[in-house]
Amino acid sequence: MIHSTDVREWRDHDVVDPKGHKIGSLEAIYVDTSTDEPAMATVRTGLLSRQRLLFVPLDEAILGPGYVKVAHAKALVKKAPAIGTDDVLPVEQEEAIFKHYDLAYRPGANGERQLARR
Repeated sequence: MIHSTDVREWRDHDVVDPKGHKIGSLEAIYVDTSTDEPAMATVRTGLLSRQRLLFVPLDEAILGPGYVKVAHAKALVKKAPAIGTDDVLPVEQEEAIFKHYDLAYRPGANGERQLARR
């Protein structure tokens, strides 16, 4: 698992799936607002003129020399909800990310977001 102190160190490293297929480059980490632990990463993919950021869970992520291996197949990640490289995750899109990976979505008691960018 990626710890909060490691976040800056792994930015721009390759993100690969369980079979070692490159998905893209690690752009940012989103923490779970209830625990402040890393929960999702955004992965930069696409051509320079058409890049986007895909979301992928960091559960069971493995750090290696120059890469982060996630537990989800490249094909699944490539179909995940995405935002533009200069965009902010809209609150109404947050739940769709969790549903895409069959994960439980737990907003705060007062409707606070579950994810916050670090």
